[in-house]
Amino acid sequence: MRKTRYAAAAMAAAAALTLSACGGDSGSDSAGSGDAEQIRVGIKFDQPGLGFDEGGSYSGFDVDVAKYVAGELGYSEDQIEWIETPSAQRENMLENDQVDMIFATYSITDTRKEKVGFAGPYFVAGQDLLVRSDNTDIKGPEDLNGKNLCSVTGSTSAQKIKDTLASEVNLMEQPSYAECVTAMQGGSIDAVTTDDIILAGLASTEANKGQFKVVGNTFSEEQYGVGIQKGSDKCEDINAAIQKMIDDGAWEEAIKANTEGADYTFNASLNPPTPADCA
Repeated sequence: MRKTRYAAAAMAAAAALTLSACGGDSGSDSAGSGDAEQIRVGIKFDQPGLGFDEGGSYSGFDVDVAKYVAGELGYSEDQIEWIETPSAQRENMLENDQVDMIFATYSITDTRKEKVGFAGPYFVAGQDLLVRSDNTDIKGPEDLNGKNLCSVTGSTSAQKIKDTLASEVNLMEQPSYAECVTAMQGGSIDAVTTDDIILAGLASTEANKGQFKVVGNTFSEEQYGVGIQKGSDKCEDINAAIQKMIDDGAWEEAIKANTEGADYTFNASLNPPTPADCA
């Protein structure tokens, strides 16, 4: 169903481009206008279920939203150039005109707004816990007293634990969440913590499916936005595309497809979001 929709969007985009070419000069090649030959989209390459490089084929919820938005802006999937966009480089890559849009679990914050623009949000995440599927002891952060918890070094998730539960939890920090999951498989830790949808993506991989579950008791709020260059005039069009994806059911379909097997249900009190940010 999703592939049919994307195919229809691609055909519509191609028709629009043909009509534009017949009409003469299409104007500037600004990103998002549908005039340029390609649109450069920044994603993560190493987050299963969100942005993942499968040997030149890209998958995940962020990827699905990016494809839909690009289609609404007039670009077929063949016109998307996927660019790896690590967290620490996102602002620089927008400021240096290396990407046109970023879909990479990119939380909207006032500090980031000083350098870049945002559309969205297209998802509202919350810090949560991943535990073994047979675990019945941990239902939220209040059950972590004396437990071994894992998060990523330097992450906001790890810092929140240090700020709020340092005296109660034994925090282990690893370079990646995948390594945290491996440690939990080995029995050395009791839970992994980061944003709920990231945890769901980890749990839904073929190697992990059925072994873990997301607790479903979030204790923070992170609005994932579409990073764009500051002052871009494409924000309203991007927001309209996100809202259309939500309204026609493709948004929820993408969530389910990319978290299948993770025993995960998105927080209905936060999602779907209302795209409104254009600062």
